[in-house]
Amino acid sequence: QVHFVESGGGLVQPGGSLRLSCVASGFEAAHYAIGWFRQAPGKKREGVSCVSDSDRVTYYADPVKGRFTMSRDKAKNTVYLQMNSLKPEDTAVYYCATDLHGDYSGSYYCQTLVMDYWGKGTLVNVST
Repeated sequence: QVHFVESGGGLVQPGGSLRLSCVASGFEAAHYAIGWFRQAPGKKREGVSCVSDSDRVTYYADPVKGRFTMSRDKAKNTVYLQMNSLKPEDTAVYYCATDLHGDYSGSYYCQTLVMDYWGKGTLVNVST
């Protein structure tokens, strides 16, 4: 059974850093499309960073380019999102998700959110 446990969220001041973790079970995260998404209060969920097994190019949404980095640890079946230079507008619940059946590009997944399985999310609050 596919399952995610996200962690690492919390309260951080603007300019600070956090590293989110997403421990996957029930499948090998290194071999499927996987991504980080976020949903701010009152806003639609949006893609943050996605990578697929087909193009292996990690896509980053424009608002986070140069500040966020996604990585995968095969041995731990874990996906990370390193977030630096955090801004108040980064405040959101962050989710990881996967598609076990499709074969699209990372950018497609982040832009369409067509993922099969979703975690429950971890809250990131960037505030003074």
